[in-house]
Amino acid sequence: MSCFTFTLRLCLSFAALALSAAHAQDAAAPPPAAASSPASSPAASTEAAREALGKKEGDVDQAKVLKDTLSATDKQYSLLKAGKRALTYDLTYSYIGQQLISASFTDQTLTQFAIQNTRGHTVTNTISADYGVRDNLTANLTVPLVSKYSQSETFSGLSNGIGDISLGARFQPFALSRTLPALTATGTLRLATGRSPFKTIEGQGLATGAGYHGVTLGVNASKVIDPVAIFGSLNTTLGLPVKHLSQTRNGQTLREVHPGPSVGFGIGFAYALSYNISTTLSFQESISARTRLKLVDANGNNVDTKTSSQSSAMVNLGLGVRVSPVTTMNFTVGIGLTTDTPDFTVGMNMPLHF
Repeated sequence: MSCFTFTLRLCLSFAALALSAAHAQDAAAPPPAAASSPASSPAASTEAAREALGKKEGDVDQAKVLKDTLSATDKQYSLLKAGKRALTYDLTYSYIGQQLISASFTDQTLTQFAIQNTRGHTVTNTISADYGVRDNLTANLTVPLVSKYSQSETFSGLSNGIGDISLGARFQPFALSRTLPALTATGTLRLATGRSPFKTIEGQGLATGAGYHGVTLGVNASKVIDPVAIFGSLNTTLGLPVKHLSQTRNGQTLREVHPGPSVGFGIGFAYALSYNISTTLSFQESISARTRLKLVDANGNNVDTKTSSQSSAMVNLGLGVRVSPVTTMNFTVGIGLTTDTPDFTVGMNMPLHF
């Protein structure tokens, strides 16, 4: 419920109470007498008036009505209303630069040493569609279009294609409260619709997806302390194994990939500079367990190995600009804090109206 609606209802309630009190007094007052009776005394008239104006059994307690009016609120949620639809467009650019050292030893003697500089540019256009199933339940469909350009000493190329499509839902178990934070449970199923990194041919293409299906469960919390909104999130992701692969790299053939689980969290705040401008500052981190790989070497022997664990962290700076009563454009800049994170990202988000 908006502050305006709550204030309007409160004013109407006070007006109703005033009219009710006036009507009660008019009904309770005795009719005027044509002439004073000599038998009636001032004490008797006072007692009769007090009894007539006093509270009778069954009368409505005005204090109770006022208390109920102030405490009664409709259940309100921050998600889409039931039956409502929304489209959102996201544009994100990310850059990552790496230096890879390749070294080979034979009988403890260095026989090969090389440093490879790799630079990667990724532009992602994402369309998200939301539908309000209920006032506290929203379904979501996300379709990304990915363009990647990579440049190194051994390969330079551009790849365009669809990314990993996601199906998700957001659920608010409790209505909004003036004292408690708003809680939202989220669930996302990521489909491996993009070009898999486990199926690309070395030097001939770039991946546009993760290569495996994944399920993410999380919870978000937010609290408005005017003019600041504080928010945080916690989530976990489980990746489904990928089998029947046949990718050859460095004389070995990849057969199976078993992704390790990951845990992520984030925290931040938004500050309203005015009715049309707001700023955000947030931090997010994700820690992924080791991924198990099953390979076959040149001699036909099975080899089981694990990658190292990964930790990605980023600080995001945002600016929101309200360009119309129903349209707010958001701009973000992310700064990578670890080697497993892009060096920086730049993004823009806006709703679409048709």
